[in-house]
Amino acid sequence: MMDYDKLLSRRAVAIKPSGIRKFFDIAAEMEGVISLGVGEPDFKTPWSIRHAGAESLEKGRTWYTANAGLMPLRCEIANYLARRFSLQYDPKSEILVTVGGSEGIDICIRALINPGDEILLPEPCFVAYSPMGELADAKVVPIPTRAKDGFRLTAEQLRAAITPRTKLLVLPFPNNPTGAVMRREHLEEIAQVLRGTDIMVLSDEIYAEMTFGQKRHVSIAEIDGMKERTVVINGFSKTYAMTGWRLGYAAGPAPVIAQMTKIHQFAIMCAPTTSQYAAVEALKNCDDEIESMTVQYDMRRRLLVDSLNQMGLSCFSPEGAFYVFPSIQSTGLTSAQFCEQLLYAQKVAVVPGDAFGQSGEGFVRISYSYSVDHLLEALRRIQAFLDAQKK
Repeated sequence: MMDYDKLLSRRAVAIKPSGIRKFFDIAAEMEGVISLGVGEPDFKTPWSIRHAGAESLEKGRTWYTANAGLMPLRCEIANYLARRFSLQYDPKSEILVTVGGSEGIDICIRALINPGDEILLPEPCFVAYSPMGELADAKVVPIPTRAKDGFRLTAEQLRAAITPRTKLLVLPFPNNPTGAVMRREHLEEIAQVLRGTDIMVLSDEIYAEMTFGQKRHVSIAEIDGMKERTVVINGFSKTYAMTGWRLGYAAGPAPVIAQMTKIHQFAIMCAPTTSQYAAVEALKNCDDEIESMTVQYDMRRRLLVDSLNQMGLSCFSPEGAFYVFPSIQSTGLTSAQFCEQLLYAQKVAVVPGDAFGQSGEGFVRISYSYSVDHLLEALRRIQAFLDAQKK
């Protein structure tokens, strides 16, 4: 009889499962559930991208690519970053194509971290950063962000968190789950703290194209002195509605990308070939598709923020991504209680805020990557749930 308790990695066993999964496992067994929890665009991948992928299969382009990705794709990534965000990277040595943005995050952490190094992590944030840091034997140090600051990381918070062991700062903006955005003036303040240190930055910009208002997304790599210490993670899942294609990329200093490529080489070999050919088409010809989807997201964003505030659920107005993060403290329920009771009472699935870090307690995450009809019905049910709570 095998004793798996002794055989399994202690680090792996110690990692808690995603706090998101509990509610969706329950919801999967219920009929008539409206889910507002998954961060996945409801749009189909644009036709020209699908056609390019299909054409690559028809022509038999099914071999491995270079470990770092197809050179035409890396060139188009470089062109895209220069065109949309004023970032200049050498496609030969400073860009790596990965299996989704998540692989890029993982191998960036593994390429930089030695046991005991500290990773500074503004929370609430995407659920994967902390486990990936723990698997790399890092000490993950959460920095709670606050609604009164627009859920942004402040220079004062960063300065207070830095120790001699600090190796890496994760900048998860535009933010999942809050929708917070760091504008240029905020990034300048963060850069001022980092200059003169040996601290690297992992800037997760997967939602870079989903910013609202007149100001476009700014990468910290654009700020003077920051490119040399920043690895930018981005991808195709959100921007081009390509979640199932599993394709992302990392752009950063050549010595760091070289080590990331080596890990990628042994763990993965290369990203999916068909997806890479499709991504070339996305980058070359689909800027208009980005704009069209962003207009739809903005309309849904305003609908949700206005409706939730009218219900009495105070809702910060997000400036990016496709999530709202309303406070449910007025109900007297914890985040988990609110989500569970809403699910059973009205068959609406949302995500408890504490799934994204303890500072998310008292909030829930609602995704608006769904149709307006879907959102309107969900809002009707949430209102009915709140009305019943008052009786």
